[in-house]
Amino acid sequence: MDKKLIYFSVKQMIFAASLAAIGVVLPLAFHGIPGAGMIFLPMHLPVLLAGLICGLPLGLLTGILTPILSHFIIGMPPAPILPAMVVELAAYGAAGALLIRFVRTKDTYLNIHISLLGAMLIGRVVFGLINALILNVGGYSMQIWLTAAFVTALPGIVIQIVLIPIIVITLWKAKLIEI
Repeated sequence: MDKKLIYFSVKQMIFAASLAAIGVVLPLAFHGIPGAGMIFLPMHLPVLLAGLICGLPLGLLTGILTPILSHFIIGMPPAPILPAMVVELAAYGAAGALLIRFVRTKDTYLNIHISLLGAMLIGRVVFGLINALILNVGGYSMQIWLTAAFVTALPGIVIQIVLIPIIVITLWKAKLIEI
C-alpha cells in the first residue's frame, strides 16, 4: 500500500481536529432557519476540506466523527438521521482525499476543482443510496433524490464550489499544506 495514503502529520491531525470542531459549531449558525441544514450543508464544508487537505485516514475519520460529535454535543443530526450522515460524510472525506491524491493534471487548480467536484458527486450518490436502500426502502425515487441532493442543496453546493477551492489554494500558497 502507498505510504502516502496512510501517513499523516501532527499538522494534518490539528487541521482535522479543527475542521471537526468547525463541523460541530458551523451548523449552529443555521439551526434557526427551518431546513437550513439540507439547504446550506454546513457540516459538509469542513469534511470536504479535511479530505482534500488531511488525507485519507483523517478525511475519513473527520467524516465519521463530525456528525457523531455534533449529535452528542448539540443533538443534531437527530438519531434517526445520524447513521446516514456518518456514511455520507465519511464518503465525502474519503473521496476528497483519494481524488486529490490521484487526480493529476498539469494544473494544480484544476486538480483541486476536479477532486472537489468528484467528492461532492460521490457523496451525493452515497446519500441517495443510503436513503434508497436503508432509510426509505420502496418510498425513495430518482426525483426525490435529485430534489434533495441537488435542487434543495443548490445554495450549499454553490458555497462549497466557491469557498473550498479558495481555502485550499490559500493554504497551499501559504505552504501550510501540500497538494
